[in-house]
Amino acid sequence: MRFNRYSAAIAVAATIQTCAAQTYTDCNPTEATCDPDTGLATYRFSTDFTTGDSSFDGWNTTSGTVTSTDLGALFTISEQGDAPTIESEFYIFFGYVEVKMRAANGTGIVSTAILESDDLDEIDWEQVSTFNNEIQTNYFGKGNTTSYDRATTVTVDTPEDTFHTYGIEWTESATNWYVDGALVRTLNYADAVDGTNYPQTPMRIRIGIWAGGDPDNSEGTIEWAGGETDYTEGPFNMYVESVSIINYNPADTYTWTDQTGSYTSISAANGTSDGTTLSSSSESSSSTTSSSSSSSSTAVIPSTSEGSSTSTTGESSSNAGATATYGGCASASASTSSSACASTSDVVYSSTAPVGSSGWSSVVGGFSLIFLATIVTAMMQL
Repeated sequence: MRFNRYSAAIAVAATIQTCAAQTYTDCNPTEATCDPDTGLATYRFSTDFTTGDSSFDGWNTTSGTVTSTDLGALFTISEQGDAPTIESEFYIFFGYVEVKMRAANGTGIVSTAILESDDLDEIDWEQVSTFNNEIQTNYFGKGNTTSYDRATTVTVDTPEDTFHTYGIEWTESATNWYVDGALVRTLNYADAVDGTNYPQTPMRIRIGIWAGGDPDNSEGTIEWAGGETDYTEGPFNMYVESVSIINYNPADTYTWTDQTGSYTSISAANGTSDGTTLSSSSESSSSTTSSSSSSSSTAVIPSTSEGSSTSTTGESSSNAGATATYGGCASASASTSSSACASTSDVVYSSTAPVGSSGWSSVVGGFSLIFLATIVTAMMQL
């Protein structure tokens, strides 16, 4: 949302700033009994969308058509109603997601990279094409739109002409947004109505574009998008070169044990792989498909000390949220980036649950034994 320029349109635009193709749920576990979520059972997953048809393994096309090109996955709006979108076939439960993309051109075209859960917890990157010098961050808890003070605007150098890497590091205690490795925003658990509005349930990754400036949209949405979209000036193209994912709690499935929407209610089931990265490659160019394959590419979590123009925002601030340590190597200090580890098996994932929770072991169950064994092995090597 563009609070600094379009405050009069906030209440209208905020409720529909991301179109239905990018924001929806098939079953809300806070309202009904839903099937378990399919988890990413490995620590890492990466996709190079420049490599053809098989690069879409692990992704579903939920709207329109998305193809592989030399520049990456191509999302195109050519006419009214177009909103090409892909989403991961799996959920992650806290982790790091990195999207390298070039946003769409035009007026009123919104390029999005979103994490979203079944109860509409949401963490967003949104670039509005009318403004080729900025991108927006946002978040929602359980679809709550009762206040409209969550978005921030980040200055970016020509995001519609230049590929930039947009990262989200998401833990139970804080969420960090990065641009090209620089930390630009931090949201603490306690700052989201003492955690009530904090995104904290298993999420899928959803990427796409839509026309916020479509003439049929509300006046407030069109104003937020910077004006009406003229489809005769199209096509409007967004390119996504690659996506890299680290899942901090790999599992075959995530089950909601109650309707609270709290991360402590999530049960992660079945085994974990040894950290093999999933990705895929091919020489051909074609539309999206759905299957799986493996490779060894990795995502790198930026150091929080590298960033500039950082903002810490929220809706309120009272009890301190939990601290969490992710991405540290067993043979190094907890502040070491996971990129310094020799392999995924060297990465330590540990955390302290927020005040009032029953502890992280109730969430991840059997994974604690795996992590404990990793720590003990590393200590023996010191």
